[in-house]
Amino acid sequence: MRRRIFLGLLGLYFGLPLLAALLYSVATRWTDTPLPDGYTLDHWIGVFGKPDVTSALLRSLLLSAVVVVVDVLLVVPAAYWSVVHNPRIGSVVQTIAVIPFAVPWVVVGAGLQLVTASFAPGLFGTFWLLAAATAAIAFPFMYWAVEGSLIAAGAVRLSEAAATCGANPVQTLTRVIFPAIRGGVVSGALLVVATAMNEFALAKILVGAKFETLPIWSARQFVSRTLGDPNALAVVTIFTFGFLFALSALVVRLGRGRVSTIGRTLR
Repeated sequence: MRRRIFLGLLGLYFGLPLLAALLYSVATRWTDTPLPDGYTLDHWIGVFGKPDVTSALLRSLLLSAVVVVVDVLLVVPAAYWSVVHNPRIGSVVQTIAVIPFAVPWVVVGAGLQLVTASFAPGLFGTFWLLAAATAAIAFPFMYWAVEGSLIAAGAVRLSEAAATCGANPVQTLTRVIFPAIRGGVVSGALLVVATAMNEFALAKILVGAKFETLPIWSARQFVSRTLGDPNALAVVTIFTFGFLFALSALVVRLGRGRVSTIGRTLR
């Protein structure tokens, strides 16, 4: 009984703000009544027809895609080398993976801003600096997912079998290991996308209005009293939540499928 009460209160705590945003996204007018005075879908129909909204969404998707590619290319070989060829550096990599959570991302952005302005002014305020910074803070999600998949798939045994058959390290990684850990790579990639889509501090500090992502657009709508569109902001908020929730649900589904496959293999 207590558990149900606690879960119900927790659901209200997280659900009421989302419900309010959802109602506001379809409200024609909302004054001093508990519910909107009227409802319409015009906000949903028209918001993504606005050039600034579609541009911000496309920029966020582009940033997410680039960050995923960078993290996959860097993390998968590094995790493979750590697990299979040099397990002693595993603790070092795990320590490095904690750094993005220990250091506030505002501090990371400010530090990168100062360094690039002094030593690489050509990168200052560019998309590529933002992509590199986002890839750095998101890499732990990819690393932990890939490392867990390597251990669960028996990467050491697979590598030994591939070497016995005459495969070189590149062939082993691309043709043997990667197909075996594909689920972990996808799970990590989805978590990286969720991080990149929702990142505000780094984008605001490093690029600002030069590369307005969806979180920056949302913040501009929230603080502007004359140019802001609160109904459009509510629509984008619900859309972003639904998109990220779908990604999270897909991650959970992939994780369950991977556990089930491992269980069948062990039996």
